[in-house]
Amino acid sequence: MSDWLVTQSPPARRRPRALSPLREHLRDTFWFAPTAAMVAVFVVWLAAQALDTAIVDALRDDGDYETLADLLRFAQDAKAVVSAVGSAMMTFIGVVFSISLVAVQMASGQFTPRVVRLFVRSRITKATFAVFLATFVLTLLVLTAFDTVEDPRDVTTLPLVQSVLTLGMVALSLLLFVLYVNSTLRLMRISHVIARIATESFRAISSMPPPASGAEIPELGTATAWVPHQGRAGVLRDVHIARLVRVARRHGVVLRLIPRIGDFVVPGTPLLAVHGGAAPPPGALRYTTSVGVERTYHQDLGFGLRQLCDIALRALSAAINDPTTAVQALDRVVQILAALTRHPLDVALHRDRGGAVRLVQPVPGWTELVDLGFTEVRRCGLGSPQVSRRMLAGLDDLLLLAGPDRREPLLRHRELLQQAVDESAPNATDRAFALHPDRQGIG
Repeated sequence: MSDWLVTQSPPARRRPRALSPLREHLRDTFWFAPTAAMVAVFVVWLAAQALDTAIVDALRDDGDYETLADLLRFAQDAKAVVSAVGSAMMTFIGVVFSISLVAVQMASGQFTPRVVRLFVRSRITKATFAVFLATFVLTLLVLTAFDTVEDPRDVTTLPLVQSVLTLGMVALSLLLFVLYVNSTLRLMRISHVIARIATESFRAISSMPPPASGAEIPELGTATAWVPHQGRAGVLRDVHIARLVRVARRHGVVLRLIPRIGDFVVPGTPLLAVHGGAAPPPGALRYTTSVGVERTYHQDLGFGLRQLCDIALRALSAAINDPTTAVQALDRVVQILAALTRHPLDVALHRDRGGAVRLVQPVPGWTELVDLGFTEVRRCGLGSPQVSRRMLAGLDDLLLLAGPDRREPLLRHRELLQQAVDESAPNATDRAFALHPDRQGIG
């Protein structure tokens, strides 16, 4: 935590929403959307059944049995369609999501296992699965509503609205199937995967709180209390910022998060340092932190860069030998770092409504992010002039954007890259070619 003075005022960014951790956790699950869809379709079916009963009762009260006879014939035809839809939908679901398993396996083997979460978080995949299951459940419910009588005078209910609703769900399922196949094919292409990683990284950047211009972090002094981590061991996924700020304000203290988002925490180790008073009771701090088995994009500035580096390293391995993919990953690394060149790092301040600092959260510093983005790729890409040329061009672009206090790690990586190429290239011509900055690597 070395950057105690905020020197730049970045553009206004959205404040983290109170339920953002819950929203992010639901996005990382695959059960919520299908379950909600099946519950919703059951409620809609009850309403449609009540409407069908009301229609039949109105016709019976009017004595319009001729219209009832026509509707009864329509219902018998619709029953055959609904039965066919119900029998085919589960097979359709199995075929469709076999595509997902193949796509996930290919992406995990060729890119990095950490991109699997992109498929899990895909909205179109969840929507398709949810609508397919909802359609299947709806067909089962509608089949129970068909009346076996043949005389219109004995008809008590006819699934008219329900049948139309089923046909509408089938049409929606077909539309989502087309969109799902298109989305899955896009996620199997490395350029789109890299773009999605960059998009998620920019969401994490945009959620950082905007510091006041020229505002300095108050002197916290020695911690007056410590709050240990309680619960299972795992990766610190995110913290409920709004709730921690409220707790700190209510107890008149400042809370300082000890581990960074993405660190592995062990029960009993310090989680929060308390400044200015006693530690809040354990009940007040319940559900303020989330621990899981893997990192997430939410609140984690370095996770996107970590994934991009993993993709580049996998591409530069002898088994794959695809430096073009590494160059595409470097494009996004440079883009993310360019967005952070003048953003205050090392620490994030979260304030209450009165403007007082209540939560101090450590975040990766500029040097750490630059090292994360370039160190491993630089070492593994020495045999590829395409990688060295792209890296030099990226470092030169970042040197133009970065302030004087952030040029040192960029110059260090540029010097290390030149030294490595000088040592590995066999002659001066190859060295000059490999050290020529090129944004396309070798265009």
